Parts: sequence; structure tokens; C-alpha cells
Amino acid sequence: NIAFFRISGIRFASRQIPHGGVLKSSLLSDDAEKADLVKQCENRVLQLNPRQLCDTELLINGGFSPLEGFMNQAEYSSVVNDMRLPSGQLFGLPVVLDSDGSQKEGQKWLLKQGDLPIAVLDVESRWRPDKARECKLCYNFTTIEHPGVRMVAMERSSFYLGGKLTGLNLPKWIFPCKTPADVRAGLPSSDVVAFQCRNPIHRAHYELFTRALDAQNVGKDSVVLVHPTVGPTQEDDIPGLVRYRTYEVLKEEVNNSRVKWEYLPYSMHMAGPREAIQHMIIRKNYGCTHFIIGRDMAGCKSSLDGEDFYGAYDAQDFAKLHAPELGMQTVPSLDLVYTQEEGYIAAQKAKELSLKPLKLSGTEFRRRLRAGEGIPEWFAFKSVVEVLREHQE
Repeated sequence: NIAFFRISGIRFASRQIPHGGVLKSSLLSDDAEKADLVKQCENRVLQLNPRQLCDTELLINGGFSPLEGFMNQAEYSSVVNDMRLPSGQLFGLPVVLDSDGSQKEGQKWLLKQGDLPIAVLDVESRWRPDKARECKLCYNFTTIEHPGVRMVAMERSSFYLGGKLTGLNLPKWIFPCKTPADVRAGLPSSDVVAFQCRNPIHRAHYELFTRALDAQNVGKDSVVLVHPTVGPTQEDDIPGLVRYRTYEVLKEEVNNSRVKWEYLPYSMHMAGPREAIQHMIIRKNYGCTHFIIGRDMAGCKSSLDGEDFYGAYDAQDFAKLHAPELGMQTVPSLDLVYTQEEGYIAAQKAKELSLKPLKLSGTEFRRRLRAGEGIPEWFAFKSVVEVLREHQE
């Protein structure tokens, strides 16, 4: 069945309708209209950092539909407390613009990336948030051992701003980030299975998302959309440019017509279950019908003792619970292992056949990268390893 949605008054065919029914893109195309709006800001300018740029882009290109701007105080409180907008629609995490508080309600502010004007914000709300409450309800923790809590507590300024955005230009990145409408235009009318990642893709990942096409709830002629986040993540994650290069060389190496590759300007929160909901909403807006939920998705470890903050299946269970309401289907990730005799097979199958899985820990993989030692091709693609080694130099 083909559904229809609207963006800027134009009707488009799509397999999946956006969250809320309408793709909320506010990007202007008329230069005179842009100039008039900038003039109304009366030289009030706010420079955006990388995290803020990611949020702004997804707000003005429709990725965060049904939002039309940064959440106002009422929307923020509703999402923090109930994981829902005041309209009742699900929304995983608050999307707000932090500031020093110098802005006033009723003002227009020009948001910029260096010299490039990105959007105009109509300030509807300005408030000092209860960050401890936000972290407890959204991340389930308040300790700064958690990277998401640390970001809210130590990176964000004391005040939050909310209000409608009007887009002027998309941010400039060193990697291409298509709008939801543009990504949808390149997708088939069959099922589209989204694979979210924030790290380089290794063999097990590839086996996981290609085998997802054979899941019982995925139709024939379906495709996988590999849609990695290339915005800020944890402090010790591989930089976005390096990650982007690993995806590009892998795309050429596998050359699989059933695998589509696009990039998402999203800033990770490491919020576990709640962030799984956020990712599903975003991928729905980009035209996906299914979403692969990996073990400990969007999870993280304590910066002190290395213990996991979330259970291995917390995000999977939470996503399954809310998927029907979102109009999405989940595809749980297979627990795959590599064996010398059978290659990649399900861990349970290997156990039944009394086969011993081969293992290589992440710590050992990184050690071999640094030392220039061999890395088995059953674990990592040669092209990806070469890019990562260049980054180590």
C-alpha cells in the first residue's frame, strides 16, 4: 500500500507516512524572503555548536517532525515527564536550544554556523530547566559518570530556549546529509529496514543487517537503509569524518544493491531505551518501515567502573512496546557468532552443533590496530581497517 504525505504543499507518494502525518520542513527558497527575515532579527545572532547544528538541521528539514522548532517549556515538560508531546504523540527526548539567557521572549534571533545563516528562531519560551529532573527521567540517572548526563550538566548552558524555526540554509558538513524528502525520493515502495550505528561497520554488523531482510516481518524486495549518525557522540568515539570514510569505502567494497547508504546529522545522547524511540521516529520521517534494534542500543558505560548503565535488551523491549503506536516494526538483531566450520551463524545454532565461536575483543582489535598487527577478515573488512589505521597514524 502506498501512503501519501505532504511537504510545503506538495503531495508525495511514500511507503511510510511521517510522524504526525506531515513532514515539517521550514526551509525557505526565496532569497528576498530570507533577507527580510534576517533583517527582523536586528543583528541578534547566536552561533551554534555542532550539537545545536544537528538539532537545528533535523528541525528545519523535517527529521524531527512533527516539531516545527525547538520545544517550548510546555512541550519540554510534557516530553520529559511523559515522553509525549502535549498533543499526545510519542517523542523520546526533549529537543531544546541552550543559551546564556540573554534572549527575550518575542524576539527573533539569527542562528548561524560561522558566517552561514542557518535559521531564524522566534523565541516563545525562555526558562531555567531542572536538569537533575530531566536527566533522571530521560536517562534514568543523574550521575556525571553517564555521558548523556555529563553533556546536559556540563556542556549545556543554564537556560533553554523554545520556539518556531524558519530555515535559511542547511549546515555545511564534511559529509553529505540528505533531507528526509530527498532520502525518501531514492527509496523503493517496498519495506525499508533502518540500521542505526555510530561506529565503523564490521563483518558481524554487515551480516546482521543483511540477514534482517530475511526476517519474517520484512517483505520481499525490501532494502536496508544504513543510516549512521555522524554528529557528536561520546568523547572517546571515533571522529565523524573517520567514520564517514569507513562507510564510503565499505559501500564500494560490498557493492550491494539491496543496501542504501545515507548519513544523519544527529547528536547522540546515549540515553538507551528513550533514545531508541527517538531513532525510530527519525527513521520513520526518513521513510523507513522497520528498525533494527541492537543489543544495548544507545547504551553506555560508567566512566569510573566501566559498568553498563542499561540492560542488554532494555532498548529492544522498550522499542517493541511502542512500535505499534509509532507505525513501525522492529527487527531484533540476531545474536551472531563466527565459526571456522559454518562462518557466521546464530549463537544458539553454534551451541547445538557444538561449534566453538572465534572471538576478538574490542580491546584486542584496537591494540592490533595501533600495533599494525593482522586483523582477521572474518572480524573486519580490509577496506575499513585501512582507513582506521590511517587514523591511528
